[in-house]
Parts: sequence; C-alpha cells; structure tokens
Amino acid sequence: MGRVARFLIPRSLLGQVMLVLAAGLLVGQTVSAVLLYRASLERHQESLVNSIAIRLIEGREKAARYGVHPPLRAMRGERDEYLLHTPPASRAERFLMRTQLTDITPEQDGDIRLSTMGHELAELLEEQGVAAKEVVVLRRLAGDDPIIASRPRLQARFSDPDWRKRPMMVAAIRLENGKWQVARMALPREPRRVLRSILLQTLVIFVFLTALLYPVLRRITRPLAQLTNRVEAFAAHPGEAVPMEERGPDDMRRLIAAHNAMETRIAALLDEKDVMLGAIGHDLKTPLAALRVRIESVADATQRARMAQSIEDITRTLDDILNLARVGRSSDPLERTDLSALTASVVEEFEDMGDPVELGETQRLVAPIRATWLRRALRNLINNALRYGEKAQVTVLKSGKDTIIRVDDIGPGIPDNQIASMMEPFQRGEASRNRGTGGAGLGLTLARAIAEQHGGRLELSNRPEGGLRAEIHLPH
Repeated sequence: MGRVARFLIPRSLLGQVMLVLAAGLLVGQTVSAVLLYRASLERHQESLVNSIAIRLIEGREKAARYGVHPPLRAMRGERDEYLLHTPPASRAERFLMRTQLTDITPEQDGDIRLSTMGHELAELLEEQGVAAKEVVVLRRLAGDDPIIASRPRLQARFSDPDWRKRPMMVAAIRLENGKWQVARMALPREPRRVLRSILLQTLVIFVFLTALLYPVLRRITRPLAQLTNRVEAFAAHPGEAVPMEERGPDDMRRLIAAHNAMETRIAALLDEKDVMLGAIGHDLKTPLAALRVRIESVADATQRARMAQSIEDITRTLDDILNLARVGRSSDPLERTDLSALTASVVEEFEDMGDPVELGETQRLVAPIRATWLRRALRNLINNALRYGEKAQVTVLKSGKDTIIRVDDIGPGIPDNQIASMMEPFQRGEASRNRGTGGAGLGLTLARAIAEQHGGRLELSNRPEGGLRAEIHLPH
C-alpha cells in the first residue's frame, strides 16, 4: 500500500503543490455540492408541500361550495369515495390533481411515512385556517396505489414506460366529520441539475487556478531544481565552484546567493587543505628519505632491516593518508571501462607475485569509472583478504541496477557489531600497526571513499560458509 501511495504521489514540489490544490478544491467543492444539494432538496420538498396543500385547500373549498357531484363517485360498496376536481397541471397527471373523500385511512402496507413533510403540511394548513384532526403524508409506488392499479386509462397517462415504479406522494387530512380528504401527486425527479452545475464549476475553477498558479509555481521551483542539480554536481566535484545565477522570488535569490557563498568558501578550504597536505607530505618524505640513506651506515644488518621497514611503513601510511585526502578531489576524468578486464589485470598482478588470488566468474560489464582509483580500491580489498583470509576470490557481476566487484576470503570474518567501524580510519582487526600483521587500518576506508567517489558504496558482510565478503557497488 505504501509503495502504491509513493507511486501515485508526485515526487516534485510542483507536482505535490498542484496535487494539494486539486485535493483541496475537490474537498471544498464536495462540501459545497452537499450543502447545495441539501438546500435544493429542501426547496424541492417545500414546493411539494405547497402544491399538495393548495390542492387540499382548493378541493375542500369546492366541496363546500358545490358539494360532491354524483357522477364522480369513484368506488361503491365497501368504500364510499368521492373525487373532487382541482385544476390539473397537465393532462398526464389529471387524475392525480384531484382530491378524494373517503371514510377510511389512506395508509396501507408498504407505505413510507414522510413525517417531516407531514409536520410542514400541518403547519401550512393551520396557517390557512384549515382545521384537521390528523395530517398524514405517505410515499408509495404508483403500482401499489389501488385506484391507479385498477384503472388502465390512468396508467397510460404516466410518461414512464414502467409506471409501477414511478414514486408518488399521498397526503391526507382527517376532517372534523371523521372523513379523510386525500390528494395524490406524482413525484418529479430529484433535482440533479445542481450536481452537474457544481461539477462544471469545479472544472472551470480548477482550470483557472491551474492556469494562474502553474507559472508562479514554475518560477519558484525551476531555480530550486537548478540549485538541487548544482548541489549534486558540487558534491561529485567539490573543487569546481560555479556560481549560479540568482533567479526567482527574493527568498529563492537569497538562498542561491547563500549557496554560492558557501560553495566558494568550501572550494577555498579544500584548496587550502590540498596545499597543506602537499606541504606536509613533502616535509615528511624529505627527512624520511634522508633517514633511509643514513641507516645504510648501520653495521648491524638486522637493525638496519628493521629501521628500513619502519621507514617504509611510515611512508606507505603517509601515502594512504594523502590519497584518502585527495580521493574526493580527483582530476581524473570518468572513462567507460570494461570492469571484467580491469579486475583480471589486478588479479594477474597478485598471481605474478605468487599470491593465492583467483578470478571467479565474471560478466563483461562496462561502467564510467576512474580506472587508477578503482584499481587502488580493488588492491586494498585483495590485500585485506590475503592478510586475514589467506586466500581471495574476485568476481564481477550485475545485480539489479548495480555493477558489483566482489572479493571473498576464507578467514574468520568480522563480528557483526564491528563491521561498520572497520571502514573507519585506523580501525583494523589486529591491534598493531605493523604492516606484516595488518597495517595502519586505512585500506577499507580508502576503498569506501573511492566507491563513494564513483557514486557507489562499499559493503562488508560475513559469508554463511565462513569468511568475509567485500563488495564495491557501482551504478551502471
């Protein structure tokens, strides 16, 4: 469900604002439609009550003025009923415009009492001076009405093909003499025109607001999108500070100006760092080289070898530190390279030195990389596998959208709670800093930095069959 929601919701600011606009407009218009529809129904109900009241009043007045005309006797026998004419609205509903006098209640099984309309009708009749002991308003289908059901001529006057399902309203008042005066009315269709008008109104308002707001929102979001692209580009190449044009509203202009100032300052700090590291490297390597020459005068060969090894360790550690500092500032361009061929060449280097490194199954995969740096990362992973796992196997494969360079060993692995810390500077599985037993602890850190420089990542995990698995994931 969450994935569906993420798929349906726009990811851009412009899309989300337009979605909120559409949702708010839809909710507002829905509430408006409900209120207007209820008001329309109330007016419709009031009109029906007024119409049925007029018919009852006119029927009562004509009955009092002219009496009941004998030819209008509707039914004889058990029920004594009389029909009193009122002016018809149309020929189709002529019968329904009459009122009826009967001795028994008009309510029958299946009728629905309309209590609200009954109270309104009673109040209206009372205002007009019509005394009624009881007022009843019922809803029934024309097919259930005994008079209409018994007269085919009345049935034919309905406009609906299926006249039995046509709803009608039956209103009756019980007079002082105990008789019931009954009026019938065919109910018109419920008002639906208001819904169509609201839908059309909603569409017009949405089109108008979209046409008005889209250019404004576009003016705001376009510089924001450009700023996002610039931040991403600066993250990939932090040494390249390119000021952006200040565009958009004042708030956006201030944000762009602040970013330009920050980018310039960061680039300057990185330049200062490179200059400082270069000076440190030069100032340290020069005396180390002098020491390397002076130890040749040491007579004890064992001591001379140990001193030479210490100088070599210091030099390599210094190189690792300088490389780690420069990895994010590499000037080497990205080149599309066959990773399987690059991996095979690195494996051959170790095989030529007699190290137990083998090339596993590889796929021919091409990716934009900096070959010199990626070779350095792969060498560090293989050295780490040989140091702690005695044997290394290297494979190249594709998984989803990633290209993976995998290095497996058969060593003891790393405790799960220490895997993350092993990629931090100067962290290693063996406590000493001796190159023979583990080095300075910068190999995995440098490999991770090189992977991130390529937009990828370094992952470490313990293999189920034993040993450590190191993977460089690169975007394809």
